[in-house]
Amino acid sequence: MSGYNPYVQAGYQSPNSGPPQHAQLGPQWRPPIAPSPGGQQQGGSSYGQAPPNGQQGQYGGTPYSGHQAQPGVSQEQGYFPPQGQAGTVSDGNIGGLSAQMGSMGLGEDTAAAARPHRKKNRHAYHNLDQPAVSHQSFGGMQQSYSRPQSSGRDPSQQPSPNAPYGGQQVTPAMNQFPAQAGIPFSPGPQQQSARPGFGVQNQPMQAPSGPGVSTQGRVDPEQIPSVPVARDAAAKYYLNHVYPTIDQHLPPPATIPFVAFDQGNSSPKNARLTLNNIPSTSEALAATGLPLGLVLQPLAPMQEGEDKIPVLDFGETGPPRCRRCRTYINPFMSFKSGGNKLVCNMCTFPNDVAPEYFAPTDPSGVRVDREQRPELTMGTVEFMVPKEYWAKEPVGIRWLFVIDVTQEAVNKGFLETFCNGILGALYEDDQEDLDYEKVESENPSTKRAIPLGAKVGFVTYDKAMHFYNCNAKLDQAQMLVMPDVEEPFVPLGSDGLFVDPYESKSVITGLLQRIPQLFSEIKNPEPALLPTLDSCIAALSATGGKIVCSLSALPTWGPGKLFMRDEGKLHGIETEKKLFQTEHPGWKKTAGKMVESGIGVDFFIASASGGYMDLATIGHASALTGGEMYFYPNYVYPRDNQKLLHEIKHTVTRDTGYQALMKVRCSNGLQVSSYHGNFLQHSFGADLEFGVIDADKAMGVMFSYDGKLDSKLDAHFQSALLYTTASGERRVRCTNTVASVSEGASMDCMRFIDQDAVVSMVAREAATRMTERPLKDIRNALTEKTVDILAGYRKSFSTSHPPGQLVLPENLKEFSMYILGLLKSRAFKAGAEPSDRRTHTMRMLKSMSPTELSLFLYPRIIPVHNLLPEDCFPNPTTGHLQVPSAIRASFSRIEEGGAYLIDDGQSCLLWLHSSVSPNLLEDLFGASSNSLQSLDPMLSALPILETHLNAQVRNLLAYLASVRGSKALTVQLARQGFDGSEYEFARLLLEDRNNDAQSYVDWLVQIHRAIQMELAGQRRKDDAAAGGDGAGGGGGGIVDSTMAGIANLRPPW
Repeated sequence: MSGYNPYVQAGYQSPNSGPPQHAQLGPQWRPPIAPSPGGQQQGGSSYGQAPPNGQQGQYGGTPYSGHQAQPGVSQEQGYFPPQGQAGTVSDGNIGGLSAQMGSMGLGEDTAAAARPHRKKNRHAYHNLDQPAVSHQSFGGMQQSYSRPQSSGRDPSQQPSPNAPYGGQQVTPAMNQFPAQAGIPFSPGPQQQSARPGFGVQNQPMQAPSGPGVSTQGRVDPEQIPSVPVARDAAAKYYLNHVYPTIDQHLPPPATIPFVAFDQGNSSPKNARLTLNNIPSTSEALAATGLPLGLVLQPLAPMQEGEDKIPVLDFGETGPPRCRRCRTYINPFMSFKSGGNKLVCNMCTFPNDVAPEYFAPTDPSGVRVDREQRPELTMGTVEFMVPKEYWAKEPVGIRWLFVIDVTQEAVNKGFLETFCNGILGALYEDDQEDLDYEKVESENPSTKRAIPLGAKVGFVTYDKAMHFYNCNAKLDQAQMLVMPDVEEPFVPLGSDGLFVDPYESKSVITGLLQRIPQLFSEIKNPEPALLPTLDSCIAALSATGGKIVCSLSALPTWGPGKLFMRDEGKLHGIETEKKLFQTEHPGWKKTAGKMVESGIGVDFFIASASGGYMDLATIGHASALTGGEMYFYPNYVYPRDNQKLLHEIKHTVTRDTGYQALMKVRCSNGLQVSSYHGNFLQHSFGADLEFGVIDADKAMGVMFSYDGKLDSKLDAHFQSALLYTTASGERRVRCTNTVASVSEGASMDCMRFIDQDAVVSMVAREAATRMTERPLKDIRNALTEKTVDILAGYRKSFSTSHPPGQLVLPENLKEFSMYILGLLKSRAFKAGAEPSDRRTHTMRMLKSMSPTELSLFLYPRIIPVHNLLPEDCFPNPTTGHLQVPSAIRASFSRIEEGGAYLIDDGQSCLLWLHSSVSPNLLEDLFGASSNSLQSLDPMLSALPILETHLNAQVRNLLAYLASVRGSKALTVQLARQGFDGSEYEFARLLLEDRNNDAQSYVDWLVQIHRAIQMELAGQRRKDDAAAGGDGAGGGGGGIVDSTMAGIANLRPPW
């Protein structure tokens, strides 16, 4: 089917058509809108019905008769063999909780009552003994309940006239905010208020009644808040709308692609505030239970259709700044006295305007040249800085590739793949006959993986270190061996060690191709890693730079040698936290030296058959310097080759800076209380220091009150990142964020909550505590924090409802699910877990972007067995890729004979049911693959076939690869009953009871019970954690200091 070849490998067509629908931007500004997960809503019939017109499925099978189909199901194209009747059941009564949860009144289709029991659905439905007869409230919706006709759809995926962003255009008349978010569906009419988007916030839900509702009140999972529904609704809206950063103040969900229009307030991709309306006093903030924090991703990549960040040069004088607080010029500073005074928006100090920067103001006080000055109109800008900002002469970044050549690396194929990865990163898009001198004179950045001025060097190590002279004048690289690991030095000048990769292309290519063969005959099992890093510091100390290091075995040779610390004896006890700490003084000293020298390190660590690698000690160097650790806990050749190759290329080619300092400033009345992320801070209040910083790194900043905010003024925040670019320019990137201020704890505070920022701050704070507190205390603290936030809303903003009703803040509907996902993550989950996995997850949580974190805490699950013919191809009208809707992370949504893609931002599984259709397998994998047994378990990518389904799934994978974080997307098979990766698939079904942790419904029941006890004044500090064996695996009391640490608030007791 050659018609689908344009979508092979390249993914999908770039959308360059379709104007934005925002009324404020005018018809002349029509940027292209990026594709998003909001695919078309397609109709269909249930699996229990015959296809329309009596047609059979495409592959001849009869439709599967089970529970209703997921969105986008088409009976013209199905892969189901003949099946018997199947269905879902409810499991067990929660008799003791009926008094608390009886008022939830969440109905369920009566058809479900007659369905046979199935083990796979035992956690999907829960009975309550007591009928629901009173008015109900869940999520603040008033409904005259009647089950909608789904026409073969999952009821939780039904579109609604009042669904998030439900067709209402966002204008300033809507108080600068979109319509309400997070409502799964709205089957009945809703009362509207004078404020569109928030008028139904606290309306109670009517008790279920009428046909389709059982006489028993049940907690129906169809009606509890759904993360996929919220994501898809927002994605559908932003498919055709831009996000104006001033006209709207409630950012889109972090996981969806959107185009931001910078109006002076920074894009949410660069900065997200937890509260976009801040209480004026600390007491009012404490009443909400919410953290006041800012999530920063300074170098976040821009999307097609967005304006590039302007780079401004003010010459030797540098950018204008406040003389008192040193805030950089920004759009919120005002000019007085005809333009002669510049009033700081942070400290209100009036500064004299330098003569070279002077411009008169108009009668309204606005500079006449404001529109021509990006620093006065855009929230994110970069300033070139003079020599007084330099620590050392800025040069193009030096990349030093440090390659492990020990026996383990050779045997497992890791060495060969790593060398190929470096070649691919530097030269994959290269042309053999390219004239680099001509290219650089015409366009210096063309065809270069790294910018002009950047250089590369190569070192290999086992028991000794080997440095390579790759000078372009040589026929082949020269090796210099440094056997002295006690006092190593660099036996090579910087001119020979660091070379332009394109001038020395033939030398470098020959070297990297010979290294695997050379060391296959010289096998030393023990690596000396710390001495190698010390010698790399000596090589880079004059300029700074970045180290990319591979490791395949525990370094047990020379100074800094490590030993087995995790023998399983400390798991589950208080002293387990020692396994997450860096105890070796030599490693701490080396990491500190790296930061001081402006050096960062990325590790690629392949564990030997899942063995212990002491990531707590080794990874300390990457964490402190702002680098990243790519961990392959059970590296298998060739299954993991593609993932390693792609991640090496991403590391080299993404936007990277080095020798970085960061300072965050805020308005009078607020102060920075703590920072959370991977960096070095010598003392409280000092600047954050990074050896390197890249486009994928984020950090969190917590604020506290040192006075009272003026509700007549806005609150302002500015982060300034001073760094050297990869091309060798010293710059400051300024990110400016503004929030309104309300007197006391008003409803506006709850209306303008950024859920992703709140989850991100709570997760970073919890990860920071892992080295200080037992995991049981942290799990209990997370549970308590969830109860505090939801109970604070219930007490302060929803007092009109009876205590038996569960009412959730409109913009925190899915907050409980994200916290449950955090509790089930490898960092905090109960039970035995290797300390390396916990440590790796802990450090990832501290530096993840909100996009990557949200996906990590709740994965995408997309069925590929029931795709419509037009799915996963560009819309012929708009050019946007039509992405099918995701389903909830529960086994009750899995169809017999189905195939599903599961993507959590770290890995991507293709789960295949044991009775999957042979026709589907042939369409996906080729004619010879007609059974699960015939599939290659080492598969990491789909073959390129001229079948419709194959093109669809490859397009979908290409799209998913473009909307995730730093980890590469490769496919790993999870065949039911065959592959060990099926256990990972089960772990990612976060709404089910797994890993000794509760299901989503049980979790809400526990939270609701704790909220009721809080409202009744009967809650003790360990009540919410009493069920901790389910939510987090640990009961018992909670330590005050742990609770106070989470979100930087004191406990309410």
